[in-house]
Amino acid sequence: MPAVISLRTALEYAAGLALLVAYFGGARLPSSESNVNLQDFNASVHTSLDKLGSLVYPDPDLVCPQPPMDIRVFSTSPLIIHITDFVTKDEARHFIDISEGHWKPSTVFNSGQEVLDDSVRKSEKARIDRDKVVQCVEARALSFQGWPRDTFIERLWTQRYVGPDGHYSHHYDWASANPHARRASTFMVYLDANCSGGGTHFPLLTRPSDPRWCDFIDCSDEQDSGVTFLPRPRAAVFWENFDSEANGWRETLHAGMPVVDGVKVGLNIWSWFQRGLSPEQLKHQSDDVS
Repeated sequence: MPAVISLRTALEYAAGLALLVAYFGGARLPSSESNVNLQDFNASVHTSLDKLGSLVYPDPDLVCPQPPMDIRVFSTSPLIIHITDFVTKDEARHFIDISEGHWKPSTVFNSGQEVLDDSVRKSEKARIDRDKVVQCVEARALSFQGWPRDTFIERLWTQRYVGPDGHYSHHYDWASANPHARRASTFMVYLDANCSGGGTHFPLLTRPSDPRWCDFIDCSDEQDSGVTFLPRPRAAVFWENFDSEANGWRETLHAGMPVVDGVKVGLNIWSWFQRGLSPEQLKHQSDDVS
């Protein structure tokens, strides 16, 4: 459940940002330890069947295309990487095509309740079927990270932001973490960006001095704080949500800035760490749930 703040006034933003940093900045989550038995899994890991049902692992025998990704490390603490051509043109088109007919208003969680709140999040989302193209992108996301242990992909969702004012206010992706299970990393993939505005803003990052970064981030005079990655079609921004001690990186606070006009279509790829769970156990657990 991401924590979010609204962008109504500068004063409210500053107050909300301070509260988020104060609350999450001091959180400490132990690193993973030994594996757990499947029979003790639900009790010890404290993860609902709904969450287990949303975790997937791509077929290891898939034969997938490999786009000519151009990779640039923006930061090492936290690890943030910009990836040009993370998906191919055909893959991006496929994701958009299979989303048609499945769009529904995006929701947020408020005191444990799922609600619509356009002041926080104004977009549409679509949960997509796991065909071969989708699984190849899942596999690419795991490969990019070096196939980390006990790590899975959450079912993929596309997001559509329409101008004017399609946005998602500042939030963390890691607010529901516990010592055994957490959203370890995020890929924000831009499938299409026929729009103005709509960048991904990190208010706690510092803009680099090298002007070559201006091909990938907003270096305009209007960008007066933090870093905004430009929404370039087929590119992605990857970041780790936790450090090596499993503490959440407060610098990963981010927002989907308002689309002024046009349409932006994004793809969320979240990697979920689940202590002690193997791909074989996940399949067995999923069969039991179904």
